[in-house]
Amino acid sequence: MNKPDFLTYFLQGMRHFNAREFWEAHEAWETIWLAAESDVEQFLQGLIQVAAAYHHIQRGTYRGAARLITAGLARLAPFSPNYCGVDRAAVEKAARRHREWLEAASLAPKEPLPLEEYPKLVAADGVPIAPTSLQW
Repeated sequence: MNKPDFLTYFLQGMRHFNAREFWEAHEAWETIWLAAESDVEQFLQGLIQVAAAYHHIQRGTYRGAARLITAGLARLAPFSPNYCGVDRAAVEKAARRHREWLEAASLAPKEPLPLEEYPKLVAADGVPIAPTSLQW
């Protein structure tokens, strides 16, 4: 079986995430997650869960968002800060802050999350984006 092109789908997911198209980011990353055979699978699942959390926040289904943030951050925690060439520090910091925001409001904030609060993923300087085919 031929695997989908990691770089294509990974970058597509990043573009969708940064455009606040979280469901589409989830779908792009899921394409490569389903084919992953190494620890990359756990990393991708963490990103997928964080994207799904922000999708829930957009829709106002906050209870699901808090659980997905917790699960996504737990899956991402074992990986280096620039794993797969993406600097996700700002996203993880924002996700922790947004989980606290949700919990402080008893999972029912009165106001939606302002658009400028949604985090963005950035490519890490000097780190290749995609693992080799043997690494995933």
